[in-house]
Amino acid sequence: MYFLTFGIGVIILIWSMQLYLLNHSYEDMKTKEVARVASLITRAYTQGNENLTSSIQELSINNDFYVMMESNAGYLYFSPEAETRMPVYSYIAHAPQLKSMLEKSQRLPVSFKISDGREKYSTLAYGCILDSTPGNHVYLYIFSPLYPVSSTINILKDQLLTVTFITLIIAFLLSLYFAARISRPLQSMTATARQMGKGNYNVKFEGNSYSEINRLAGTLNTAAYELGMADHRQKDLIANVSHDLKTPLTMIRSYAEMIRDLSGDKPEKRNAHLKVIIDETDRLAQLVSDMSAITAMQQHKVKLDKTVFDLTEMAAAHLASYEILTEQEGYTFQFSAQKDCLVYGDEARIRQVIANLTGNAVKYCGEDKVIIVNVRRIGKRCRFEVTDHGPGIKADELPHVWDRYYKTSSHFARQTEGTGLGLSIVKEILTLHHANYGVESKEGKGSTFWFELEMGRREKEKVVLDPTIDIPQDPAFIEEIVE
Repeated sequence: MYFLTFGIGVIILIWSMQLYLLNHSYEDMKTKEVARVASLITRAYTQGNENLTSSIQELSINNDFYVMMESNAGYLYFSPEAETRMPVYSYIAHAPQLKSMLEKSQRLPVSFKISDGREKYSTLAYGCILDSTPGNHVYLYIFSPLYPVSSTINILKDQLLTVTFITLIIAFLLSLYFAARISRPLQSMTATARQMGKGNYNVKFEGNSYSEINRLAGTLNTAAYELGMADHRQKDLIANVSHDLKTPLTMIRSYAEMIRDLSGDKPEKRNAHLKVIIDETDRLAQLVSDMSAITAMQQHKVKLDKTVFDLTEMAAAHLASYEILTEQEGYTFQFSAQKDCLVYGDEARIRQVIANLTGNAVKYCGEDKVIIVNVRRIGKRCRFEVTDHGPGIKADELPHVWDRYYKTSSHFARQTEGTGLGLSIVKEILTLHHANYGVESKEGKGSTFWFELEMGRREKEKVVLDPTIDIPQDPAFIEEIVE
Protein backbone atom coordinates (compact mmCIF):
# COMPACT_ATOMS: atom_id res chain seq x y z
CA MET A 1 0.00 0.00 0.00
CA TYR A 2 2.84 2.41 0.82
CA PHE A 3 4.56 1.58 -2.45
CA LEU A 4 1.37 2.05 -4.47
CA THR A 5 0.57 5.30 -2.66
CA PHE A 6 4.03 6.59 -3.48
CA GLY A 7 3.61 5.64 -7.14
CA ILE A 8 0.21 7.35 -7.38
CA GLY A 9 1.62 10.47 -5.72
CA VAL A 10 4.43 10.63 -8.27
CA ILE A 11 1.95 10.26 -11.14
CA ILE A 12 -0.27 13.05 -9.76
CA LEU A 13 2.79 15.28 -9.48
CA ILE A 14 3.74 14.57 -13.11
CA TRP A 15 0.21 15.34 -14.31
CA SER A 16 0.19 18.61 -12.39
CA MET A 17 3.56 19.67 -13.72
CA GLN A 18 2.85 18.72 -17.33
CA LEU A 19 -0.75 19.89 -17.68
CA TYR A 20 -1.65 22.60 -15.19
CA LEU A 21 1.72 24.31 -15.02
CA LEU A 22 2.57 23.99 -18.71
CA ASN A 23 0.97 27.28 -19.81
CA HIS A 24 2.56 29.28 -17.03
CA SER A 25 5.94 27.69 -17.63
CA TYR A 26 5.66 28.33 -21.37
CA GLU A 27 4.89 32.06 -20.92
CA ASP A 28 7.66 32.44 -18.34
CA MET A 29 10.12 30.74 -20.68
CA LYS A 30 9.13 32.98 -23.62
CA THR A 31 9.51 36.10 -21.46
CA LYS A 32 13.03 35.11 -20.46
CA GLU A 33 13.91 34.31 -24.08
CA VAL A 34 12.64 37.71 -25.26
CA ALA A 35 14.64 39.46 -22.53
CA ARG A 36 17.76 37.56 -23.62
CA VAL A 37 17.31 38.61 -27.27
CA ALA A 38 16.68 42.21 -26.21
CA SER A 39 19.91 42.14 -24.24
CA LEU A 40 21.83 40.94 -27.34
CA ILE A 41 20.30 43.67 -29.54
CA THR A 42 21.05 46.34 -26.90
CA ARG A 43 24.68 45.24 -26.70
CA ALA A 44 25.05 45.24 -30.48
CA TYR A 45 23.46 48.71 -30.77
CA THR A 46 25.59 50.33 -28.04
CA GLN A 47 28.76 48.86 -29.56
CA GLY A 48 27.92 50.31 -32.96
CA ASN A 49 27.74 46.99 -34.75
CA GLU A 50 27.73 47.58 -38.53
CA ASN A 51 25.73 44.39 -39.09
CA LEU A 52 23.02 45.37 -36.62
CA THR A 53 20.22 45.04 -39.18
CA SER A 54 21.28 41.56 -40.32
CA SER A 55 21.83 40.46 -36.68
CA ILE A 56 18.33 41.58 -35.68
CA GLN A 57 16.91 39.91 -38.79
CA GLU A 58 18.64 36.63 -37.89
CA LEU A 59 17.52 36.76 -34.24
CA SER A 60 13.97 37.50 -35.33
CA ILE A 61 13.80 34.52 -37.70
CA ASN A 62 15.54 32.04 -35.36
CA ASN A 63 13.37 32.91 -32.36
CA ASP A 64 10.07 33.63 -34.11
CA PHE A 65 10.05 37.24 -32.91
CA TYR A 66 8.86 40.49 -34.48
CA VAL A 67 11.25 43.35 -33.81
CA MET A 68 10.53 47.06 -34.05
CA MET A 69 12.67 50.12 -33.21
CA GLU A 70 11.51 53.70 -32.69
CA SER A 71 13.63 56.84 -32.59
CA ASN A 72 13.25 60.57 -33.08
CA ALA A 73 13.44 59.96 -36.83
CA GLY A 74 10.44 57.62 -36.76
CA TYR A 75 9.97 53.86 -36.83
CA LEU A 76 12.63 51.40 -38.01
CA TYR A 77 11.11 48.08 -38.98
CA PHE A 78 12.90 44.75 -38.88
CA SER A 79 10.55 42.17 -40.21
CA PRO A 80 11.43 38.58 -41.20
CA GLU A 81 11.56 37.89 -44.88
CA ALA A 82 9.48 34.76 -44.70
CA GLU A 83 6.15 35.36 -46.46
CA THR A 84 4.28 33.21 -43.98
CA ARG A 85 5.19 35.51 -41.11
CA MET A 86 3.00 38.39 -40.07
CA PRO A 87 4.68 41.72 -40.91
CA VAL A 88 5.80 43.65 -37.90
CA TYR A 89 3.69 46.74 -38.72
CA SER A 90 0.66 44.76 -37.57
CA TYR A 91 1.80 45.55 -34.05
CA ILE A 92 2.39 49.31 -34.58
CA ALA A 93 -0.82 50.09 -32.75
CA HIS A 94 0.71 48.69 -29.50
CA ALA A 95 3.99 50.65 -29.75
CA PRO A 96 2.59 53.82 -28.05
CA GLN A 97 1.45 51.72 -25.08
CA LEU A 98 4.92 50.24 -24.67
CA LYS A 99 6.50 53.67 -25.01
CA SER A 100 4.21 55.12 -22.36
CA MET A 101 4.96 52.23 -19.99
CA LEU A 102 8.72 52.68 -20.53
CA GLU A 103 8.54 56.38 -19.67
CA LYS A 104 6.71 55.54 -16.44
CA SER A 105 9.03 52.65 -15.50
CA GLN A 106 12.12 54.87 -15.20
CA ARG A 107 13.67 53.18 -18.24
CA LEU A 108 13.24 49.61 -16.91
CA PRO A 109 12.07 46.91 -19.37
CA VAL A 110 8.29 46.36 -19.53
CA SER A 111 6.01 43.71 -21.02
CA PHE A 112 2.33 42.82 -21.37
CA LYS A 113 0.21 40.25 -23.20
CA ILE A 114 -1.90 41.19 -26.22
CA SER A 115 -5.18 39.31 -26.60
CA ASP A 116 -7.46 41.13 -29.06
CA GLY A 117 -9.53 38.11 -30.07
CA ARG A 118 -8.73 38.36 -33.79
CA GLU A 119 -6.04 35.69 -33.60
CA LYS A 120 -6.16 32.23 -32.14
CA TYR A 121 -3.22 33.02 -29.93
CA SER A 122 -1.93 35.84 -27.72
CA THR A 123 1.20 37.89 -28.23
CA LEU A 124 3.84 38.92 -25.72
CA ALA A 125 4.80 42.59 -26.12
CA TYR A 126 8.18 43.57 -24.67
CA GLY A 127 9.86 46.98 -24.62
CA CYS A 128 13.15 48.48 -23.47
CA ILE A 129 15.25 51.63 -24.09
CA LEU A 130 18.37 51.29 -26.25
CA ASP A 131 19.59 54.89 -26.06
CA SER A 132 18.45 57.67 -23.74
CA THR A 133 20.94 60.44 -24.62
CA PRO A 134 19.45 63.97 -24.81
CA GLY A 135 17.84 64.58 -28.16
CA ASN A 136 18.10 60.94 -29.19
CA HIS A 137 15.73 58.37 -27.64
CA VAL A 138 15.71 54.91 -29.20
CA TYR A 139 13.13 52.34 -28.10
CA LEU A 140 13.16 48.61 -28.84
CA TYR A 141 9.91 46.68 -29.12
CA ILE A 142 9.75 42.90 -29.48
CA PHE A 143 6.56 40.97 -30.15
CA SER A 144 6.54 37.19 -29.60
CA PRO A 145 3.48 35.09 -30.49
CA LEU A 146 2.30 32.83 -27.67
CA TYR A 147 1.01 29.87 -29.63
CA PRO A 148 -1.60 27.74 -27.88
CA VAL A 149 -0.29 24.60 -26.18
CA SER A 150 -3.64 22.80 -26.11
CA SER A 151 -2.56 20.39 -28.83
CA THR A 152 0.61 19.69 -26.94
CA ILE A 153 -1.39 19.16 -23.75
CA ASN A 154 -3.69 16.70 -25.54
CA ILE A 155 -0.69 14.74 -26.75
CA LEU A 156 0.77 14.76 -23.23
CA LYS A 157 -2.55 13.55 -21.83
CA ASP A 158 -2.55 10.54 -24.11
CA GLN A 159 1.06 9.78 -23.24
CA LEU A 160 0.48 10.30 -19.51
CA LEU A 161 -2.52 7.96 -19.54
CA THR A 162 -0.34 5.24 -21.04
CA VAL A 163 2.51 5.98 -18.62
CA THR A 164 0.07 6.00 -15.68
CA PHE A 165 -1.40 2.64 -16.62
CA ILE A 166 2.00 1.01 -17.12
CA THR A 167 3.41 2.62 -13.96
CA LEU A 168 0.54 1.45 -11.76
CA ILE A 169 0.82 -2.11 -13.06
CA ILE A 170 4.60 -2.16 -12.50
CA ALA A 171 4.21 -0.54 -9.06
CA PHE A 172 1.56 -3.12 -8.11
CA LEU A 173 3.70 -6.06 -9.26
CA LEU A 174 6.80 -4.67 -7.58
CA SER A 175 4.89 -4.02 -4.36
CA LEU A 176 3.62 -7.62 -4.36
CA TYR A 177 7.14 -8.92 -4.99
CA PHE A 178 8.83 -6.83 -2.31
CA ALA A 179 6.03 -7.39 0.20
CA ALA A 180 6.23 -11.14 -0.32
CA ARG A 181 10.02 -11.17 -0.14
CA ILE A 182 10.02 -9.18 3.10
CA SER A 183 6.91 -10.52 4.83
CA ARG A 184 7.25 -14.23 4.00
CA PRO A 185 10.45 -14.78 6.03
CA LEU A 186 9.10 -12.55 8.80
CA GLN A 187 5.92 -14.61 8.97
CA SER A 188 8.03 -17.75 9.07
CA MET A 189 10.16 -16.28 11.85
CA THR A 190 7.02 -15.34 13.79
CA ALA A 191 5.72 -18.91 13.59
CA THR A 192 9.13 -20.26 14.61
CA ALA A 193 9.30 -17.79 17.50
CA ARG A 194 5.94 -19.07 18.74
CA GLN A 195 7.37 -22.59 18.83
CA MET A 196 10.43 -21.32 20.70
CA GLY A 197 8.13 -19.52 23.15
CA LYS A 198 6.52 -22.91 23.92
CA GLY A 199 9.89 -24.33 24.94
CA ASN A 200 11.07 -25.86 21.67
CA TYR A 201 14.60 -24.50 21.29
CA ASN A 202 15.58 -26.89 18.48
CA VAL A 203 14.09 -24.56 15.88
CA LYS A 204 15.81 -22.84 12.99
CA PHE A 205 14.99 -19.38 11.70
CA GLU A 206 15.15 -19.09 7.90
CA GLY A 207 16.13 -15.79 6.24
CA ASN A 208 16.76 -16.19 2.50
CA SER A 209 15.95 -12.54 1.89
CA TYR A 210 17.60 -9.16 2.39
CA SER A 211 20.83 -9.00 4.33
CA GLU A 212 19.13 -7.34 7.33
CA ILE A 213 16.58 -10.16 7.57
CA ASN A 214 19.33 -12.74 7.15
CA ARG A 215 21.26 -11.14 10.01
CA LEU A 216 18.08 -11.15 12.10
CA ALA A 217 17.60 -14.85 11.37
CA GLY A 218 21.21 -15.53 12.37
CA THR A 219 20.78 -13.58 15.60
CA LEU A 220 17.57 -15.43 16.44
CA ASN A 221 19.24 -18.78 15.73
CA THR A 222 22.03 -17.84 18.11
CA ALA A 223 19.47 -16.74 20.70
CA ALA A 224 17.56 -20.02 20.30
CA TYR A 225 20.77 -21.99 20.75
CA GLU A 226 21.78 -20.00 23.83
CA LEU A 227 18.28 -20.32 25.31
CA GLY A 228 18.39 -24.05 24.68
CA MET A 229 21.75 -24.33 26.36
CA ALA A 230 20.54 -22.17 29.24
CA ASP A 231 17.45 -24.34 29.63
CA HIS A 232 19.60 -27.45 29.54
CA ARG A 233 22.02 -26.03 32.09
CA GLN A 234 19.14 -24.91 34.29
CA LYS A 235 17.71 -28.42 34.31
CA ASP A 236 21.16 -29.83 35.02
CA LEU A 237 21.61 -27.25 37.78
CA ILE A 238 18.36 -28.24 39.42
CA ALA A 239 19.17 -31.94 39.05
CA ASN A 240 22.70 -31.55 40.40
CA VAL A 241 21.72 -29.28 43.28
CA SER A 242 18.91 -31.68 44.16
CA HIS A 243 21.36 -34.57 44.06
CA ASP A 244 23.99 -32.71 46.04
CA LEU A 245 21.45 -31.79 48.66
CA LYS A 246 19.69 -35.15 48.73
CA THR A 247 22.81 -37.27 49.21
CA PRO A 248 24.20 -35.55 52.35
CA LEU A 249 20.71 -35.10 53.80
CA THR A 250 20.03 -38.81 53.33
CA MET A 251 23.34 -39.71 54.97
CA ILE A 252 22.74 -37.29 57.84
CA ARG A 253 19.31 -38.84 58.44
CA SER A 254 20.64 -42.39 58.14
CA TYR A 255 23.55 -41.89 60.52
CA ALA A 256 21.37 -40.00 62.96
CA GLU A 257 18.97 -42.96 63.00
CA MET A 258 21.91 -45.32 63.47
CA ILE A 259 23.08 -43.30 66.48
CA ARG A 260 19.56 -43.40 67.88
CA ASP A 261 18.99 -47.10 67.30
CA LEU A 262 22.42 -48.77 67.38
CA SER A 263 25.49 -46.80 68.40
CA GLY A 264 24.05 -44.44 70.96
CA ASP A 265 25.65 -46.36 73.81
CA LYS A 266 28.89 -47.20 71.97
CA PRO A 267 31.20 -44.16 72.04
CA GLU A 268 33.53 -45.35 69.28
CA LYS A 269 30.81 -46.07 66.73
CA ARG A 270 28.82 -43.04 67.84
CA ASN A 271 31.81 -40.73 67.26
CA ALA A 272 32.42 -42.25 63.80
CA HIS A 273 28.80 -41.74 62.85
CA LEU A 274 28.83 -38.20 64.20
CA LYS A 275 31.96 -37.44 62.14
CA VAL A 276 30.10 -38.47 58.97
CA ILE A 277 27.21 -36.21 59.93
CA ILE A 278 29.58 -33.31 60.57
CA ASP A 279 31.43 -33.88 57.26
CA GLU A 280 28.19 -33.96 55.30
CA THR A 281 26.99 -30.82 57.08
CA ASP A 282 30.25 -29.09 56.18
CA ARG A 283 29.74 -30.15 52.57
CA LEU A 284 26.25 -28.66 52.57
CA ALA A 285 27.56 -25.47 54.10
CA GLN A 286 30.31 -25.26 51.46
CA LEU A 287 27.77 -25.79 48.67
CA VAL A 288 25.54 -23.00 49.97
CA SER A 289 28.58 -20.75 50.50
CA ASP A 290 29.83 -21.31 46.94
CA MET A 291 26.43 -20.62 45.44
CA SER A 292 26.07 -17.45 47.51
CA ALA A 293 29.56 -16.33 46.47
CA ILE A 294 28.82 -16.79 42.76
CA THR A 295 25.50 -14.96 43.04
CA ALA A 296 27.13 -12.06 44.89
CA MET A 297 29.91 -11.76 42.31
CA GLN A 298 27.50 -11.90 39.37
CA GLN A 299 25.44 -9.12 40.94
CA HIS A 300 28.63 -7.08 41.51
CA LYS A 301 28.08 -7.05 45.25
CA VAL A 302 31.66 -8.15 45.95
CA LYS A 303 34.25 -5.39 46.39
CA LEU A 304 37.83 -6.30 45.63
CA ASP A 305 40.59 -5.30 48.01
CA LYS A 306 43.32 -4.78 45.44
CA THR A 307 46.96 -4.59 46.36
CA VAL A 308 50.29 -5.33 44.71
CA PHE A 309 51.64 -8.81 45.49
CA ASP A 310 54.07 -11.36 44.09
CA LEU A 311 52.27 -14.02 42.06
CA THR A 312 55.36 -16.26 42.10
CA GLU A 313 55.53 -16.25 45.90
CA MET A 314 51.81 -16.98 46.16
CA ALA A 315 52.03 -19.93 43.76
CA ALA A 316 55.11 -21.35 45.51
CA ALA A 317 53.47 -21.06 48.94
CA HIS A 318 50.35 -22.83 47.71
CA LEU A 319 52.28 -25.69 46.07
CA ALA A 320 54.09 -26.24 49.36
CA SER A 321 50.78 -27.39 50.85
CA TYR A 322 50.82 -30.39 48.47
CA GLU A 323 54.02 -31.88 49.89
CA ILE A 324 52.02 -34.59 51.65
CA LEU A 325 50.70 -35.77 48.26
CA THR A 326 54.26 -35.95 46.96
CA GLU A 327 55.41 -37.99 49.91
CA GLN A 328 52.45 -40.32 50.37
CA GLU A 329 50.80 -40.70 46.94
CA GLY A 330 53.64 -40.11 44.50
CA TYR A 331 52.47 -36.85 42.90
CA THR A 332 55.05 -34.75 41.03
CA PHE A 333 54.85 -30.97 40.91
CA GLN A 334 57.00 -29.20 38.31
CA PHE A 335 57.20 -25.50 39.17
CA SER A 336 58.79 -22.92 36.87
CA ALA A 337 58.53 -19.21 37.63
CA GLN A 338 60.18 -15.87 37.08
CA LYS A 339 61.10 -13.68 40.02
CA ASP A 340 59.25 -10.52 40.92
CA CYS A 341 56.02 -11.25 39.05
CA LEU A 342 54.21 -8.41 40.77
CA VAL A 343 50.51 -8.15 39.96
CA TYR A 344 47.69 -5.86 41.03
CA GLY A 345 44.59 -7.56 42.41
CA ASP A 346 42.74 -8.99 45.38
CA GLU A 347 45.29 -11.29 46.97
CA ALA A 348 42.76 -13.49 48.80
CA ARG A 349 40.59 -13.97 45.71
CA ILE A 350 43.53 -14.78 43.43
CA ARG A 351 44.74 -17.30 46.02
CA GLN A 352 41.31 -18.90 45.77
CA VAL A 353 41.66 -19.04 41.96
CA ILE A 354 45.08 -20.70 42.18
CA ALA A 355 43.76 -23.20 44.74
CA ASN A 356 40.81 -24.15 42.52
CA LEU A 357 42.87 -24.55 39.33
CA THR A 358 45.62 -26.49 41.06
CA GLY A 359 43.09 -28.66 42.90
CA ASN A 360 41.41 -29.54 39.61
CA ALA A 361 44.78 -30.44 38.08
CA VAL A 362 45.48 -32.77 41.05
CA LYS A 363 42.08 -34.45 40.67
CA TYR A 364 42.39 -35.01 36.91
CA CYS A 365 46.13 -35.31 36.42
CA GLY A 366 46.08 -38.82 34.95
CA GLU A 367 48.07 -41.90 35.73
CA ASP A 368 51.47 -40.17 35.74
CA LYS A 369 50.35 -37.84 38.56
CA VAL A 370 52.37 -34.96 37.08
CA ILE A 371 51.21 -31.35 37.54
CA ILE A 372 53.09 -28.52 35.79
CA VAL A 373 52.78 -24.97 37.12
CA ASN A 374 54.33 -21.97 35.30
CA VAL A 375 54.43 -18.30 36.27
CA ARG A 376 55.93 -15.89 33.73
CA ARG A 377 55.71 -12.36 32.40
CA ILE A 378 54.08 -11.67 29.04
CA GLY A 379 54.34 -8.03 28.08
CA LYS A 380 52.67 -5.96 30.78
CA ARG A 381 50.92 -8.98 32.30
CA CYS A 382 51.87 -11.97 34.45
CA ARG A 383 50.55 -15.36 33.39
CA PHE A 384 49.77 -18.30 35.68
CA GLU A 385 49.10 -21.66 34.07
CA VAL A 386 48.68 -25.19 35.39
CA THR A 387 48.86 -28.28 33.17
CA ASP A 388 47.79 -31.87 33.77
CA HIS A 389 48.14 -35.00 31.64
CA GLY A 390 44.61 -36.22 32.23
CA PRO A 391 41.89 -37.30 29.78
CA GLY A 392 41.36 -33.79 28.45
CA ILE A 393 38.16 -32.11 27.32
CA LYS A 394 36.36 -32.21 23.97
CA ALA A 395 36.69 -29.08 21.84
CA ASP A 396 32.92 -28.42 21.73
CA GLU A 397 32.77 -28.65 25.53
CA LEU A 398 35.59 -26.21 26.27
CA PRO A 399 33.42 -23.03 26.27
CA HIS A 400 31.10 -24.56 28.88
CA VAL A 401 33.60 -25.78 31.49
CA TRP A 402 33.18 -22.45 33.31
CA ASP A 403 29.41 -22.90 33.70
CA ARG A 404 27.78 -23.93 36.94
CA TYR A 405 27.54 -27.69 37.34
CA TYR A 406 28.60 -28.30 33.78
CA LYS A 407 29.89 -31.83 33.29
CA THR A 408 31.81 -33.10 30.34
CA SER A 409 30.76 -36.17 28.42
CA SER A 410 30.35 -39.35 30.45
CA HIS A 411 33.53 -40.84 29.04
CA PHE A 412 35.49 -38.06 30.69
CA ALA A 413 33.32 -37.64 33.76
CA ARG A 414 35.48 -36.97 36.79
CA GLN A 415 34.15 -38.77 39.77
CA THR A 416 35.49 -36.49 42.45
CA GLU A 417 34.14 -34.77 45.48
CA GLY A 418 33.26 -31.09 45.41
CA THR A 419 30.40 -28.73 44.89
CA GLY A 420 30.81 -28.46 41.11
CA LEU A 421 31.09 -24.67 41.32
CA GLY A 422 34.87 -24.25 41.46
CA LEU A 423 35.46 -23.12 37.87
CA SER A 424 32.37 -20.90 37.98
CA ILE A 425 33.85 -19.12 40.99
CA VAL A 426 37.19 -18.83 39.17
CA LYS A 427 35.46 -17.28 36.17
CA GLU A 428 33.61 -14.69 38.27
CA ILE A 429 36.72 -13.68 40.23
CA LEU A 430 38.80 -13.25 37.06
CA THR A 431 35.96 -11.35 35.39
CA LEU A 432 35.87 -8.92 38.31
CA HIS A 433 39.63 -8.42 37.84
CA HIS A 434 39.16 -7.83 34.06
CA ALA A 435 41.74 -10.59 33.61
CA ASN A 436 42.36 -12.75 30.57
CA TYR A 437 41.71 -16.43 31.17
CA GLY A 438 41.10 -19.60 29.25
CA VAL A 439 41.65 -23.32 28.86
CA GLU A 440 43.50 -25.37 26.25
CA SER A 441 42.86 -29.08 26.05
CA LYS A 442 43.24 -32.11 23.82
CA GLU A 443 41.47 -35.39 24.34
CA GLY A 444 43.79 -37.97 25.87
CA LYS A 445 46.65 -35.49 26.36
CA GLY A 446 45.52 -33.25 29.19
CA SER A 447 44.45 -29.68 29.84
CA THR A 448 46.04 -26.31 30.61
CA PHE A 449 44.12 -23.68 32.57
CA TRP A 450 45.59 -20.16 32.65
CA PHE A 451 44.93 -16.57 33.56
CA GLU A 452 46.78 -13.25 33.17
CA LEU A 453 46.79 -10.26 35.51
CA GLU A 454 48.13 -6.77 34.98
CA MET A 455 51.55 -6.16 36.48
CA GLY A 456 51.87 -3.81 39.45
CA ARG A 457 54.68 -1.85 41.09
CA ARG A 458 55.43 -1.50 44.75
CA GLU A 459 56.21 1.95 46.04
CA LYS A 460 59.17 2.36 48.35
CA GLU A 461 58.14 2.12 51.95
CA LYS A 462 58.51 5.33 53.88
CA VAL A 463 59.68 5.32 57.50
CA VAL A 464 58.25 8.08 59.64
CA LEU A 465 60.26 8.65 62.79
CA ASP A 466 58.88 10.22 65.96
CA PRO A 467 60.92 13.42 66.57
CA THR A 468 60.43 13.08 70.33
CA ILE A 469 62.47 9.87 70.44
CA ASP A 470 66.25 10.14 70.54
CA ILE A 471 67.48 7.83 67.78
CA PRO A 472 71.21 7.39 67.05
CA GLN A 473 72.06 8.93 63.68
CA ASP A 474 73.74 5.75 62.49
CA PRO A 475 72.95 4.84 58.86
CA ALA A 476 73.27 1.15 59.60
CA PHE A 477 70.78 1.49 62.45
CA ILE A 478 68.32 3.38 60.22
CA GLU A 479 68.68 0.70 57.50
CA GLU A 480 67.99 -2.03 60.05
CA ILE A 481 64.77 -0.27 61.11
CA VAL A 482 63.65 0.01 57.50
CA GLU A 483 64.29 -3.67 56.90
